[in-house]
Amino acid sequence: MAEEHTRIFMSAQTVHENGMPAHGNAFVSQGYVYPEGTLADGTVGVLEDGSPTFPDLVLGTWTCDGYFVGEGGNATTGVWIISRQTFAFKDGATLVTQGTEIADIGQPNLRPVTGATGDFSDIDGGLIQTTLGFNDFWGLSATYAFEAHEMDAAKAKDAAFSTEGYQSITGNEDDHLEWDSGAPVGPIFGKRLIPST
Repeated sequence: MAEEHTRIFMSAQTVHENGMPAHGNAFVSQGYVYPEGTLADGTVGVLEDGSPTFPDLVLGTWTCDGYFVGEGGNATTGVWIISRQTFAFKDGATLVTQGTEIADIGQPNLRPVTGATGDFSDIDGGLIQTTLGFNDFWGLSATYAFEAHEMDAAKAKDAAFSTEGYQSITGNEDDHLEWDSGAPVGPIFGKRLIPST
């Protein structure tokens, strides 16, 4: 991905004394999605006028919005941005990831995939962002790869539901996150349901 420098917009406040964005500064930017390997060896994917260097290779657009955190634009390591990134491909597929971005060049950073359509709708796992650096126009260059998601048998234990006087029900679910609404879920036997208050 090559960020298009004429489409980077940041808030006028808050900024550090050197003019770099500080904690809380909001931004939005866009860029070009290229096939794997296009930006290898420091290749710049955006021309000075903001157009793509390789227009015939552009797979879609990348849009990023979020906030600078911590040391913001002065950071040289660690988390410096909390963002949402949306990849919109020419074939209509989309991929959305939301999470941290780190200032470290060349360091992989796992971000959760929060939405996807088309060819990406069955993605299980996260998206790894690796910042390659910044071009002469201060546009970001980064690579993205899907997390290799392999279930460790030791971690994949059967889930069980059991209460006194009721049968035990065992499931074979993969590990996943769930939101606890407080409402009862799962097998309910008889009429012993007591609403939560």
